[in-house]
Amino acid sequence: MTTFLRDTTIVFSREIRPSLRNPVGLLFEMGQPLLFLFLFGTLLSGAVGSSWQWFVPGILVMMCLTGPLGAGYSLLVELLGGALERMLVTPLNRTAMLVGKSMKATITLLVEAVLIIVVAVPLGFELHVAGVLAGLAQLAVFAVGLGSLSFVLAIKSAPNGTLFYMVSQSVLFPLLLLSGVLLPLETAPGWLRILGQLNPVTYIVDAQRALFAGHLADPSVLYGTISVCAIAAIGLHLGNRAIRKGV
Repeated sequence: MTTFLRDTTIVFSREIRPSLRNPVGLLFEMGQPLLFLFLFGTLLSGAVGSSWQWFVPGILVMMCLTGPLGAGYSLLVELLGGALERMLVTPLNRTAMLVGKSMKATITLLVEAVLIIVVAVPLGFELHVAGVLAGLAQLAVFAVGLGSLSFVLAIKSAPNGTLFYMVSQSVLFPLLLLSGVLLPLETAPGWLRILGQLNPVTYIVDAQRALFAGHLADPSVLYGTISVCAIAAIGLHLGNRAIRKGV
C-alpha cells in the first residue's frame, strides 16, 4: 500500500467512525429526501411521464448538493477547535487528507442513495441495474468535487465561519431550482430556461435521468459526465492548494 493510500485510509477511517457509531443519524439525514420523494413523486404522477423514474434521480442529485456541499462544516468545526492544525503538523499527505475527508461524504451519499432506490422500487421505480450503477458512479465523482469545494470554503471562512453559511446557502437553492430537480424546466419562461442551461447541475440531472432510465448512450450522459469531471477537477485542485497552505 502506497503512502498516499495509507494516509487516505487513515483520514477516511477517522472521519467515518462517528457515523458508524451513530447509524441513526443516517436515517435522520434521509428524512427530507424521503419526504420530497413521497410528496412530489405523488403530485407529479402523470405530469412528467413516469414520475418515479423522473424524480428519483433528481432527489439523488439534491442529496448530493445538500450532503457533500455541506461537508465543509466538519472541517470548519475542526478549524475552530484547533483539530485541523494538529493534523497539519503530522506527516500525513495533504492531498490524502482532502480525499479521505471527501470520501466520507461520498460513501455516506452512496449508502443513502441505495436506501432511497430500495424504497422507490415498490412505489413504481423501474430498476435498470447498469444505468443505476453508472449513475451512482457519476454522483460519486460529483460528490468528491463538491466536498472539496466545501472544504475550500470552510478554510476561507475561518475563524468565524460566517462566510461558509452565507455562501453555501445562497448557492444551494439557485442550483437546485435552476437544475429542474423538483420541477421540469421545459414549461418555465424562456429567461429561466436560459439560466438553467448555464447551470452545470442541469446537465448532471439530465444525465442521471437518462442513466436511471437505462439510456446509457443518451447524449446527456456525456454532457453530465463532462460536468462532474470538471467540478471534481476544479474542486480537487483548489482544495489541494488550500489544504497545502494550511490555516
